[in-house]
Amino acid sequence: MPARIHSHERDQDFSSVDRAALIASLRDLLPPTALLCEQEDLKPYECDGLSAYRRVPLVVALPETEEQVVATLKACHAQGVPVVARGAGTGLSGGALPNPHGVVLSLAKMKRILKLDPYARTAVVQPGVRNLAISEAAAPHGLYYAPDPSSQIACTIGGNIAENSGGVHCLKYGLTVHNVLRVRGVTIAGEIVEFGNHALDAPGYDLLALMIGSEGLLTVVTEVTVKLVPKPEVARVIMASFDAVTKAGAAVADIIAAGIIPAGLEMMDKQATAAVEPFVKAGYDLNAEAILLAESDGTPEEVEEEVAAMRAVLEKSGASEIRVSTGEAERLRFWAGRKAAFPAVGSISPDYYCMDGTIPRKRLAEMLVAIADMEKKYGQRCVNVFHAGDGNLHPLILYDANVPGELERTEAFGAEILELTVKLGGTITGEHGVGYEKINSMCVQFQRDELAAFHRVKAAFDPQGLLNPDKAIPTLHRCAEFGRMHVHHGELKFPELERF
Repeated sequence: MPARIHSHERDQDFSSVDRAALIASLRDLLPPTALLCEQEDLKPYECDGLSAYRRVPLVVALPETEEQVVATLKACHAQGVPVVARGAGTGLSGGALPNPHGVVLSLAKMKRILKLDPYARTAVVQPGVRNLAISEAAAPHGLYYAPDPSSQIACTIGGNIAENSGGVHCLKYGLTVHNVLRVRGVTIAGEIVEFGNHALDAPGYDLLALMIGSEGLLTVVTEVTVKLVPKPEVARVIMASFDAVTKAGAAVADIIAAGIIPAGLEMMDKQATAAVEPFVKAGYDLNAEAILLAESDGTPEEVEEEVAAMRAVLEKSGASEIRVSTGEAERLRFWAGRKAAFPAVGSISPDYYCMDGTIPRKRLAEMLVAIADMEKKYGQRCVNVFHAGDGNLHPLILYDANVPGELERTEAFGAEILELTVKLGGTITGEHGVGYEKINSMCVQFQRDELAAFHRVKAAFDPQGLLNPDKAIPTLHRCAEFGRMHVHHGELKFPELERF
């Protein structure tokens, strides 16, 4: 079982922070309603969507303007206080887990759409704007914002930037990084910086891509320019049933190999559909061992041709039943079931641990078989829901936090899944980030020199390590400890860790 490295073993110590002095300085900078100090007010900020780990921050700041963000960061920088930026708290990797000796900087009040240009097909928004709100504002112009995480009704664009979020349509339309032109932010020292450009290209190094997915370690985002795309004339979804998950996994690779790039290509196993159907009544085939949802969008002619091509591939791949949405209501119902998978699973289990890894599509069937074996090994159920088109897995491990030892066993189960993603040629995260959850698994993914390079990038923006400390990038000391305590699985070995 992989060893769990607890928070007290982390490297940065901020216990000397003077809470009274911090509060006094922030009260001079922020409106009274923009600073939370009482325990009952701080408690809701103790975790993000990964509720297995909780810490109460010293204070919560809720700035309403960029100027207040700058002032808050300058004050924290001067006093050596750690800062964790937070959006809607829907993240699933503990990326917004507070530091108990620091400030949570919530951008929730910065929720204005500053400009929407239907001719340039762009929108300039503040970080607290909800993902779905951008599409709602753009709808009268026949446009929308393409990345659509399952939490899009609540998640904010600032959080999407931090985690490089995707969604069910990321296969065709890309992740956040492919749909953002410019990011404006503030460093821990209070310096305003901009990355990217409103034009198609920007001078100098492409640091925009560095910012997107940086998990709040480099800057605090205060403004974002996103791309908008035209709404397709028509969209239809194929629901294909399979009598084996291995067949469904193989069918995903077959679709891509045929040169077809669906607007969305998602997979759910039998446990997932059994949880979702009573919850949403999406019309899923409950007898299938797995189902695929494949969407085609475009002109009516394009969609008709692509649906026919996908149907032919799915039949050849062994689909036992194929249904095509007959109207917009049914199409939305199919997707509603997929997007409600996480809360649906929450209705059948006291707790669940949502994993996030990415593997080559051709290895999907192999991974699903391995996860089934792990279920037996750990004595726990795992519901599989994922963005099959780009190999982004979201296994949901069911557990009960009230049962002693179950969380630790669940962590071990998840760590073994992530190790296997690396062994299969993949990566330990796709769109949820590393955060607090996967920091030990970074020691499996990367070598000593790579981790050192990551730390140099971090230091270039935040030399004191005050922004979201001890997240995402493990220290070499941590990896050495992990290497010593780790019980190896299969052929995975970490001899380089023993040299640290």
